[in-house]
Amino acid sequence: MKTIAVIGAGTMGNGIAHTFAQSGFTVKLIDVSEKSLDKGMATIAANLDRMLSKGTITQEDVAKTITNIITYTDIKDGVVGVDLVVEAATENVELKLNIFKQLNEYCSHNTILATNTSSISITQIGAVVAHPERVIGMHFMNPVPIMKLVEIIRGYNTSDEVTKIIMTLSEKLGKVPVEVNDYPGFVANRILMPMLNEAIETLYNKVAGVYEIDTVMKLGMGHPMGPLQLADFIGLDVCLAILNVMYDGFKNPKYAPCPLLVNMVRAGKLGVKSGEGFYDYSESKKAEKISKQFILS
Repeated sequence: MKTIAVIGAGTMGNGIAHTFAQSGFTVKLIDVSEKSLDKGMATIAANLDRMLSKGTITQEDVAKTITNIITYTDIKDGVVGVDLVVEAATENVELKLNIFKQLNEYCSHNTILATNTSSISITQIGAVVAHPERVIGMHFMNPVPIMKLVEIIRGYNTSDEVTKIIMTLSEKLGKVPVEVNDYPGFVANRILMPMLNEAIETLYNKVAGVYEIDTVMKLGMGHPMGPLQLADFIGLDVCLAILNVMYDGFKNPKYAPCPLLVNMVRAGKLGVKSGEGFYDYSESKKAEKISKQFILS
């Protein structure tokens, strides 16, 4: 494999593009918005500069990584001649199905089609393309250039050959691929999201405040960040979308999202990306200031 298309220039998409480009691949970064592409490239440049300042890469590495990325606003142009497409659009099933229908039309039948979905069925996505054996889940963790894990999710029709290729490719990126089967939430989010939801329920039921809940989990369980801070970091809208997928998939009430989470998303309090969630990020991206609605009187 030499040329990779990445669809979506947001947090996950630009991180995936960065990782492939830094590993020497030619990357076609695709987004319908020129503004999103510019923002994604600026993020990649800033992250590379941060790595340079820490001495983990050289100036030559920075230049080569940026040179390896070409941007496109047209999906048809962007996927011409690629060996692999990694879709990293918003966690919305209809959007993803529409993208894969386009990929089915524009890509060679030999092109492997991967999705970075964190919860949506690989089998369902594969059903809209010819040769669904080439469709696979490639769930990177955020921040992509740093986190080692890649969940490799086999759909019902995914072939052994495609799975082996993607496992080997992930290792070439310096990642640790773990193969899992296609059930709602896979492994990472099936375990993580109920924990985050339970932390929100604990706050909702006034058992303890934001600081107290996060401190218990950091100091008592050795977590690097508390669950409410992590939910803010992931994006409360993303957390809600994943919980809804699992609730719909399993029909089990333990996956039902907390009403507080639902209301916060409706109110546009999405966490770091919106400037406020359980914490206030108006002055700093660090979770240092609790959102005023959760300050205990």
